[in-house]
Amino acid sequence: MTGPAYYIAIEGVIGVGKTSLAKILSEKLNSRLTLEKFEENPFLSDFYGDRQRYAFQTQLFFLLSRYKQQLDFGQTDVFHRSIITDYIFAKDRLFAYINLDEKELHLYDQLYSILAKEINKPDLVIYLQADTERLLKNIDMRGRSYEKDMDKNYIESLNQFYNQFFYHYHETPLLIIDTTEIDFVNKKEDLEEIMKYIQQPPSGTKYYKAGKQ
Repeated sequence: MTGPAYYIAIEGVIGVGKTSLAKILSEKLNSRLTLEKFEENPFLSDFYGDRQRYAFQTQLFFLLSRYKQQLDFGQTDVFHRSIITDYIFAKDRLFAYINLDEKELHLYDQLYSILAKEINKPDLVIYLQADTERLLKNIDMRGRSYEKDMDKNYIESLNQFYNQFFYHYHETPLLIIDTTEIDFVNKKEDLEEIMKYIQQPPSGTKYYKAGKQ
């Protein structure tokens, strides 16, 4: 599969600001924007009400939806040689390991291993971090109906799982940005500061935390 000339993927736990940053970067870098279509998943609201019962259906829908989007990345146009997304394909597997039981995970892994062979890796992954309290505040502020009664323990477990995943992540260049004390959406100076790091040539793992560069 032919990939884009330059591909940046943004990751992080629910409510951390992935989509907001993806939209900002697509404008500033004149890149094609591809967003995760979470609102099209017909099982998502049921999943948040009963995670054990609806996890497998929810996961398979996301896996196939993300796979289809990734296949389309080769179809870049003359105006947008680069792509910005608000997820990485490997994220799907991370959620599967959290939510599926052993038999479901075995079946899921067989399908994932087939699909993943055709997926291009990003040139840069940006992992947005935040503490759980900040995530819950952000989730509450955006007011999505199916996130109304989000379980704090679930968000905390996701946060720990994401941190562990990216602590061991070496598949691509990685930029980790701690967003707990910054607001890149509403504060121009915060955005300008992280843009300096994003626009550096990607290599290895880099880390940004306000006041501790």
